[in-house]
Amino acid sequence: MEQQLTRIAVKIGSNVLTRRDGTLDVTRMSALVDQIAELHKAGVEIILISSGAVASGRSEIHPARKLDSVDQRQLFSAVGQAKLINRYYELFREHGIPVGQVLTMKENFATRRHYLNQKNCMTVMLENGVIPIVNENDTISVSELMFTDNDELSGLIASMMNAQALIILSNIDGIYNGAPADPASEVIREIEHGKDLSSYIQTSKSSFGRGGMLTKTNIARKVADEGITVIIANGKRDNILVDILCREAPALFTGSRAPASDSRLRYTRFIPSSQPVSSVKKWIAHSEGFAKGELHINDCATQVLASDKAVSILPIGITAVRGEFEKDDIVRIIDFEGNPVGVGKANCSSEQAREVMGKHGKKPVVHYDYLYIE
Repeated sequence: MEQQLTRIAVKIGSNVLTRRDGTLDVTRMSALVDQIAELHKAGVEIILISSGAVASGRSEIHPARKLDSVDQRQLFSAVGQAKLINRYYELFREHGIPVGQVLTMKENFATRRHYLNQKNCMTVMLENGVIPIVNENDTISVSELMFTDNDELSGLIASMMNAQALIILSNIDGIYNGAPADPASEVIREIEHGKDLSSYIQTSKSSFGRGGMLTKTNIARKVADEGITVIIANGKRDNILVDILCREAPALFTGSRAPASDSRLRYTRFIPSSQPVSSVKKWIAHSEGFAKGELHINDCATQVLASDKAVSILPIGITAVRGEFEKDDIVRIIDFEGNPVGVGKANCSSEQAREVMGKHGKKPVVHYDYLYIE
């Protein structure tokens, strides 16, 4: 079904941008820039989330002594990010397109104020025809506060920027119904909400990145649930981005291009929810990693949350308050069986929540407008 795609996020993985020896694949990078430039000139706003800094630096620097993993990442990313953004700058300049660098960290998304500040920065860039190139600031990120990988970051960016689609470019064609190396395996073309993929997903990680197909799938599902189309495709295939957009939104090209044949163009598409969530709930949906505490709820409250009704977390349904948090902090919602079922923004402190826990007629501890149920 044809979509209106005026703003997309494109994530390019390390395995797409680097050769087997870890050096930057400039030919592939140039080809992808050519495609992004074509989409840009067709009127599509593009946010580029690009891996490759650490792998790029690895091929440039040979440490005098053996470094631990954190030191290596910091050194290689510091050198590699400069090399990577400079290459992007030169390649896009050939098309007359300005680019801007956005380096971020997971903790920059922890508060609504920082979240909106980043959104405003990239919105201004897009309004002025600048393509934001986003990457995690590995130079100063610490392990426990890092994104799982740039797939997680790309999901957050696509959600924050209200993109209509997120295209994740990896080094395989999509989600397979078996091992990708098995000739009998085929790419799953479309994935609907709730489809069980546990028997298909390979848990192996990429050579240079931190994540794998399991991470991609989890992120894709969360983003699709927010009403955003998610596509996982092979970034090493020639003209992949233009071919995807030509099929998904042919009106962009006004008959100047025909989509690639079904036999050649393979990718996995996660069907988006027909009920998009608000901007605030998008932020909350991706804020689980910043939760300061937990609200445990009883059986009745759990059942109500599972319904289609718009409900808040009321004190009467809370059985326990764990951890210490302040008003406006993110908290996890735990059902009566001990399972996490959502996240929300607290309307009071943990001390105040304990005071009203189990009582009738009190204000919500988490209001519906600031509650995201998974």
